[in-house]
Amino acid sequence: MDHQPAGEYLGTRLRHLLDLLEGDVSRVYTDLGLPGFRPRYTPVIRLVHTAGPQSIRDLADTIGVTHSAISQTVNQMRRDGLVDLHPGHDARQRIVHLTDHARTILPTLDAEWHATTAATHDLDTELPHPLTTLVDAALRALHHKPLRDRIHDHL
Repeated sequence: MDHQPAGEYLGTRLRHLLDLLEGDVSRVYTDLGLPGFRPRYTPVIRLVHTAGPQSIRDLADTIGVTHSAISQTVNQMRRDGLVDLHPGHDARQRIVHLTDHARTILPTLDAEWHATTAATHDLDTELPHPLTTLVDAALRALHHKPLRDRIHDHL
């Protein structure tokens, strides 16, 4: 792949990177006997398993994604038979519980999680700057000043 000048096609290249990472993790799930299992399910299952039933809002806050994103993920997980939703104290609140099926696959997910974490550390050692550190720094910087504001500074 040709080297692109800094900033050109950044979104496209980031999507390609994410596609490569998620695609490989998805193939690992298939290799482990879980075809169709989505990588974004694992943090939800692990968190509900370790911390107990969680509201959609609590899951979003802990995982670091939007309420909308986690709600969509949880709804897909419900359709896939991995979680059940129960009303919370507030009628608008939905509490996520694991199904027996999700508990059955926990050992496989745990092994994959630890292997993926180790593989990520391996990848970080091959890069001039650890990807995990750069992603965290970019998220903090964009939280401080969104890209929209940065773009307007240059318009």
